[in-house]
Amino acid sequence: MADQTLNHRVTAPETLAPAAHPDVAWRSPTPDDIDDIHAALVAADEVDHPTWAFARGDVEDWFDLPQTTRDDLLVGETPDGRIVAVGAAIKQEDTSLEVRVSLQGAVVPEMRRRGLGSAVGRWQYDRALQLLAAETDATVDGVIEQYVHEDDPGAAVIAGGLGMTVGRWFVVMERDLTEPVFDVEGDVEPGVDLVPLAADRVDDVRLARNDAFRDHWGSVPYSEEYWNAFTGSEHFSLDLSTVALIDGEVAAFCLVTVNEDNWERRGLPYAYIEYIGVVRAHRGKGLAPRVIRRTLRAMAAAELKATQLDVDTDSPTGANTLYESLGFVERDREQVFTRHF
Repeated sequence: MADQTLNHRVTAPETLAPAAHPDVAWRSPTPDDIDDIHAALVAADEVDHPTWAFARGDVEDWFDLPQTTRDDLLVGETPDGRIVAVGAAIKQEDTSLEVRVSLQGAVVPEMRRRGLGSAVGRWQYDRALQLLAAETDATVDGVIEQYVHEDDPGAAVIAGGLGMTVGRWFVVMERDLTEPVFDVEGDVEPGVDLVPLAADRVDDVRLARNDAFRDHWGSVPYSEEYWNAFTGSEHFSLDLSTVALIDGEVAAFCLVTVNEDNWERRGLPYAYIEYIGVVRAHRGKGLAPRVIRRTLRAMAAAELKATQLDVDTDSPTGANTLYESLGFVERDREQVFTRHF
């Protein structure tokens, strides 16, 4: 907690305009551009991280989030009307613990090395400064962040040039679901019910997630609105997700999404584990491996061939070791560039 509010700690430009560029015209997008924005991001993903792509629903969220306006979004359009560069500065919904702005976007591969990435990056960063400086009552920390895949050196150079430094590394781990999931003594311990997530327990899991992630880096509480959008998406799977119930209360969870659009990229049908957590009152009871094993079995029964998850290499819970013990192996790495105010 700082003595001064963020608007006194952050110097932001009064006006915002990306650098003029001969190849594109810059403008704020509208919802009518969602498909074209998604196409540009997918084209970039083919090079930057070929096994997965930015979901169309995530682009829709840019226009639907209550804290986001068109002023937070930018596209670069060629004379023939094609969107080839995309930038977004997305402020997190909950600002009670910190004010965090995430920089997202990309330039299509064939238009790179022309200065478009630098122009988008500068605009995003300046817009993030404006969002932080608008917090006239906030005495919490302000953070600008950008996730960069380890195989995307151009984005890393741009982020570093804006004054951001690597604050965290995340590892993508994968588990082969054709390998058996071995039973472990205690998986069916009396008093602990391992069940698929029921629709009427979704908000209970939100509250459990907020409690479990309270001491995790960069985590903030999720609102009902945000959570309902997440669990109500076409990719979220109730059946593959698992909750551990103790005396009828949610004690642990493993939440899963399935995006078939990424199956061809990966070369097989797979699922993604979005969240694994144990509420603080029930830590130390071995619940995390139990909910994971139940989910792995459910995925295998659904004829999925693999599953992936992201893990913070500095996780306070020692998650890396847990996942390795369950058969997960490292597949990719991503660095998080940050700047704190």
